[in-house]
Amino acid sequence: MTAINSATGLTGSLFIGGRPERGESTSFQAVDPTTNAALETAFHEASTHQVSQAVSAAEGAFPEYSGLPATRRAEFLRAIAAELINAGAPLLERARAETGLPLARLEGERGRTVHQLQLLANVLDEGSWVEARIDTGNASRAPIPKPDLRRLLVPLGPVAVFAASNFPFAYSIAGGDTASAFAAGCTVVCKAHPAHPGTSELTAVALVRAVQRCGLPPGVFSMVHGWSHEVGIALVQHPRIQAVGFTGSLRGGRAIFDTAAARPEPIPVYAEMGSVNPVFLLPSAVRERSAHIVDGLANSMTQGVGQFCTNPGVVVGVRDEAFTKLTHALAERIASTENGVMLYDGLFRNFAKAVRSAEDHGASRLAQALPTDQPTRAQPTLLAVDAAQFIERVELRQEMFGPASIVVTAEHTDDLERIAESMEGQLTASIHGTDEELVQNARLVQLLQRKVGRLVFNGYPTGVEVGHAIVHGGPYPASTDGRTTAVGSAAITRFARPVCFQNFPEAALPEELHNHNGRNIWRMVNGTFTKDDVQ
Repeated sequence: MTAINSATGLTGSLFIGGRPERGESTSFQAVDPTTNAALETAFHEASTHQVSQAVSAAEGAFPEYSGLPATRRAEFLRAIAAELINAGAPLLERARAETGLPLARLEGERGRTVHQLQLLANVLDEGSWVEARIDTGNASRAPIPKPDLRRLLVPLGPVAVFAASNFPFAYSIAGGDTASAFAAGCTVVCKAHPAHPGTSELTAVALVRAVQRCGLPPGVFSMVHGWSHEVGIALVQHPRIQAVGFTGSLRGGRAIFDTAAARPEPIPVYAEMGSVNPVFLLPSAVRERSAHIVDGLANSMTQGVGQFCTNPGVVVGVRDEAFTKLTHALAERIASTENGVMLYDGLFRNFAKAVRSAEDHGASRLAQALPTDQPTRAQPTLLAVDAAQFIERVELRQEMFGPASIVVTAEHTDDLERIAESMEGQLTASIHGTDEELVQNARLVQLLQRKVGRLVFNGYPTGVEVGHAIVHGGPYPASTDGRTTAVGSAAITRFARPVCFQNFPEAALPEELHNHNGRNIWRMVNGTFTKDDVQ
């Protein structure tokens, strides 16, 4: 029996098919990053056997869950949202203790997570996301009769979700990957992030309550702990897992991708990984609103101690007096910025290593905040290189996950295109300028469009709106599949695939493909989008 910590309500449990259990492998504890002191409650890694049990439970629940009406799945997503709110202050307090993030940030992040669940529930109620297409048959067509073809998206099967470190709610146990997999009709096995196992347990409890509240099979959701890589590898290698959602480092995402590709039956991995999110400053913007840009860049760089995958890691401008003054003003702002606590010690050490690497490969230090003797406190840092250095040295184009950016100075506007061409895939790119400059730099826009998932005009990349049109993804290495998004309603389609029914009797078809459009969804019927019944 697992012991309950009376102060936190934690038991150190993982969950297999909704049932709390103690892990059978190595124990570990969460650490308060503000002090580097271990927090109470020991957690244990799942054994390979327990991982297999969790996946088997997900496979057992899949036929029933995937066959539920969309409205029942929508009810489930709304129940998860309600239970996250009902979890109250203890959930937020534990997240604060494990991440060092302020309560206001965590409360806002929980609200964003609730919003995403509710957004996807609304999409399920509306129903058109299944992309129903109907080509009616014609038995009298010569020389070959035309078959009746009807297709829609169906869920893949059990999905493995890896929780992220930098968003303990929005990209974690009940975050976007889990929510979109549930919306698609998939069952889910989550691997909790070892930096916030207590937050993960409390979130899992809320999710299990939602499963019970909606009368769903308990195997719909499981959660395992794993400090080592073995737990994640065992999860990805299990033959019943049909897709993977991941948010984290390029190294971690690529390891999961390679493992999935090496399976006898390869499966898709939707990994959102690294990005430097370049910001291009065109001359008119620099001349006309330099102070405003400095404020925006400094805030975007240091928000959340720079621990966003959309943090602006590269700032590009053309050498002139105005850009030089902007660079100096930005350096002054960064030098006077307070240090901030990073999420855990390993992340802090990786950030310091990345800054040193950039300097070792030719970047000069323009500014750095004063150091402190407190643990895991990152110093906001501004580096500088010229365009030729940046283009020549790939090491300068690597993500520094934390509050740091490199200012790249070009000699001519044409150099901006060369800089853009040198870059790998990114989540975002931003352009500051006038409407006229945007037209004049159409080639730059075209280049960046091939490199990124989201283009921002006169704004900053941090802050990802949860909606229908958002794209949070990009060409490799920003993500392993640049055709998808990890945020927003379109994220559902990652965990579904098209199936075509040929000459099926209507009674055996999914409701969305019936002649009568009982759900009143948008369908393509004989090449035309319509809500009309099939005649």
